[in-house]
Amino acid sequence: MLRPQVIAAGSHGASARSALFGRCRAGLLPSCHRAGGSLLRRARPAASQGGRVGGDRKVGRGCGGAVCCASASEAPTAVARTADRPTKVKAVVTVKLTVGGMLTNVGLSRLLDDITDLLGKSLYIELVSAELDSGTGAERKAVGSFVHKAKKEGDTQKYEGEVTVPKGFGEIGALLVTNEHHREMFLQDVVLISGDGDGDDDPLTFSCHSWVHTKSDDPRKRVFFSDKAYLPSQTPSGLQRLREEELQTLRGDGQGERKKIERIYDYDVYNDLGQPDSSEDLARPVLGGHQHPYPRRCRTGRPRTKKDPHSEKRSNSVYVPRDESFSEVKEMTFSAKTMRSVLHALIPSLETAIVDPKLGFPLFTSIDTLFNEGLDLPPQQQQGFFQTVLPRLVKAVSEGKNNVLLFETPALLERDKFSWFRDEEFSRQALAGVNPFSIQLMTEFPFVSELDPKIYGPPESAITKEIIEREMKGMMTLEEAIEGKRLFMIDYHDLLLPYVNKIRELPGTTLYGSRTVFFLTDGGTLMPIAIELTRPKSPTRPQWKQVFTHTYDATGTWLWRLAKLHVAAHDAGYHQLVVHWLRTHCCTEPYIIAANRHLSVMHPIHRLLRPHFRYTMEINALAREALINAGGTIEMCFFPGKYSTELSSVAYDKLWRFDQQSLPADLISRGMAVEDPTAEHGLRLTIEDYPFAADGLLIWSTLRQWVEDYVTHYYADADAIKSDGELQAWWGEIRTKGHADKKDEPWWPKLETPADLVGILTTMIWVTSGHHAAVNFGQYHYGGYFPNRPTLARNNIPGKTFNLIMRCKFV
Repeated sequence: MLRPQVIAAGSHGASARSALFGRCRAGLLPSCHRAGGSLLRRARPAASQGGRVGGDRKVGRGCGGAVCCASASEAPTAVARTADRPTKVKAVVTVKLTVGGMLTNVGLSRLLDDITDLLGKSLYIELVSAELDSGTGAERKAVGSFVHKAKKEGDTQKYEGEVTVPKGFGEIGALLVTNEHHREMFLQDVVLISGDGDGDDDPLTFSCHSWVHTKSDDPRKRVFFSDKAYLPSQTPSGLQRLREEELQTLRGDGQGERKKIERIYDYDVYNDLGQPDSSEDLARPVLGGHQHPYPRRCRTGRPRTKKDPHSEKRSNSVYVPRDESFSEVKEMTFSAKTMRSVLHALIPSLETAIVDPKLGFPLFTSIDTLFNEGLDLPPQQQQGFFQTVLPRLVKAVSEGKNNVLLFETPALLERDKFSWFRDEEFSRQALAGVNPFSIQLMTEFPFVSELDPKIYGPPESAITKEIIEREMKGMMTLEEAIEGKRLFMIDYHDLLLPYVNKIRELPGTTLYGSRTVFFLTDGGTLMPIAIELTRPKSPTRPQWKQVFTHTYDATGTWLWRLAKLHVAAHDAGYHQLVVHWLRTHCCTEPYIIAANRHLSVMHPIHRLLRPHFRYTMEINALAREALINAGGTIEMCFFPGKYSTELSSVAYDKLWRFDQQSLPADLISRGMAVEDPTAEHGLRLTIEDYPFAADGLLIWSTLRQWVEDYVTHYYADADAIKSDGELQAWWGEIRTKGHADKKDEPWWPKLETPADLVGILTTMIWVTSGHHAAVNFGQYHYGGYFPNRPTLARNNIPGKTFNLIMRCKFV
C-alpha cells in the first residue's frame, strides 16, 4: 500500500533553504520510491504524478518523486530570505520537437523562425518573485532575458540564457514566457541554475508540459508556476494575482468560437451529434436539459445549423483545450482520421467474406476465416499501415500472399472455441467479463414493471414461482432461495421496452425487453435458469412475452441459446453506451472542466487529479466526431441504432447517481456486497467468486488510503475544507453546471470535511482508473468473436414450428 512520508527540511542531507529557489519544507511521497538511497526532494511534473491502471487511465501514486507542498504549519515561512547581492541565474529551456513540426514546418514560417533563432530572439523568459516589495507592498518587477537556441538532444531542443536577478528579489515563484516564433511550441520544462558558485542551490525545475502560443496569436504572456503546491490561503503574496488571472484565462468569457490554440474550459449541451442540414434522418435531439437530461461537454462555440437553431454545426475537427490534446504517439494511434482510414480499408475486405453485407455472415466458418485464413486487402493498402495503427487487433502476414489481413484470435476463442455456447461461460462473464456492473441480487418477487400498462401492456412478469423452483431442481423453495441470497438477475426490461417498437422499425435489427434470472449453485458458481423476452403492445398487436428455460429437445435447446444471444446483445449495448461511455467518459468531463476553471495548477488537488483526467476530453471529442454521432460507429453496429445516445440519456436520468459510483456503494446498491467491519475492505461479497469485485476492492482500498494520506496532509480539519474557495467552487460547479440536470438531487455528497473530500476524490479516480479498465480493455477479448457478444440481433425469436436449420445472423 502506498503511504506517505513527510520529509522535514534538512533530513537526508538537504541543504539550507536557498534565497532564490527556496526549498520544499515538506514533501509527500510514497515510501517505496527512493533514488540512490536518498529520498527525492524536488517535485515531479503534475502530469507524471500518477501511475497507470490499464492503459491511459491512472491510479494516483508518486512516480518516483515527491509532491512538494506548503503545508499549513509552514505557511508563515513560505517566503525565503532574500539574497544580499545580485545573482546570475542560468535558464535551460527544453522544447519538445513535434512530429508534425518535423514533417510540415517548411516554407515562410519555418524560415522566419530560423532567422529569429539566429538572432537569439525566439523565447523570452521572465522570473517572477514570490514576494511583494517590503517597502511599497507592490509586486516586484519581473526580470528576464532571451534564451538562445543551443543543442538538440533526441526529440528535444535546448534553449539557454542567463538572467541577472537583483539584490533582494526574493524566492522565484513563477515564470512568464513569450514565444516570438511564428508557430506554437511545446514547452517541456525550464531548469534554473544559480550561477553564484556557492553550491547552496539545487537546480529549480518548472515542469511545464504545455503548448505555448505565439505572440502574434495572443500577446499575453504564458505563466508557469513552480512545482510547489499551495492551497489558496497559502499562496505567496507575489503570486496571488497571477494565480487568479490564470484561472480567469482558463474560464474565458463564454463568447465566440473556440480556436485551436486556446486553453478555455466552458460548458455546453450535446448538440453537435446530428447533421440536420445534411439529412432529416441524421437529425438528433439535443442531450442536456429537461427533455433529455445529460452531463455537459466542453463548449466549442461553433455556429448553429440552418434547420435546427438548437444544434451546432459539425466540423472536421472538434475543439478541446490545447493542453488536453493527445501526445503525438497517442495521436498517431487514436484519431478520427486513423479510424476512418481503417474502416475504409477494412469494410471492402470484410464484405468479400460474406454473401450479403445486410445479412451478415452466412456460416460460423465464415467468421473463423477472419482469424485463421485472412482476407485479401484492397490493393492500395499495405501491411505496414495496419501493423502501425491497429497492432492489437490485426496482423498482416506474408505466407504466399503479400496483402493478407488476419485478425488476432480473441483470447476467449483461443482457449475454447465453443465456450460461448455454454451456460457456465454465459454466467461467468456476468461476473468477470467486460460488463460486471449489471448483475444484481434478486430481492423481490414477483417482478412487476414500473412502466405505464396503458402504453406497454400488463406489467406482470411471465416468470413464475413454479418456473424458478422447477429450474432449481427442487433444491429449495423460491422464498428460501431469496432469503439465502441464491437468486440473481440482469434486468433490462423497463429500460429497453419503450424503445422496442421504434427500434424494430429500423432496418436489419430487432429488440425485446429482457430479464435473466441466475441461480447460485452449492459450488458457488452461477447458472442461468430463466430468460424472459417481452415485446410491448402496439396499435396493431397485443403485448407478447415468453420465458425460455433449459430443455432436452433440440428445438427448445436452440431457442434457449437464441434467447441468450438476445440478452448478450442487450448487455453489449448497455455496456458500451452506459457502463463505458456514460459512466467513465461522459460523466467525467464535467469534473475535468470544473477542475481547470477553479483549481489552480498550484492547487494540490489539481495536481492529484490531473493524471487521471489525461486524454479524456480528447477521446470524448473524437467520440462525438466518429463514434456516437449520427451515422457513427455506435449507431451502425449496436442495436439502438439512431436511438443510441438517447437511450444513454434515459439511463443517466433514471440510473446515474454520483454517490453510487464508488465501488463499495455500487456493489451494495446491487446487493452484491454488504458492509461487514470484520471482512477485508469492510465488505463481504454476496458471491465469493466475483473476480471483478474481489480485485476491484484491492485497487479501491489502495486508492482510498493514498488519497486519504494525501488529503489529510493538506487539510487538517473541516475549517480548512470549508475555507478553500477554489475547492468549494470546483465542487459546486460540478453539481450546478457540469451535471446541471441533477443539481437538485439530495444524494450529492457534501464537501465539508476531509473525509468528504477523500470520498469524492477516490470515487473520481476509481471511475477513471479501475472502473474504466474493467469495462474497456477486455472488449476485444470478449467481443472480437461476435457470437459471444453480438452487438445486435437481426431476427426475432422464431416460433417452435420454425425450421431451426435457420439463418441466424450476427453482427
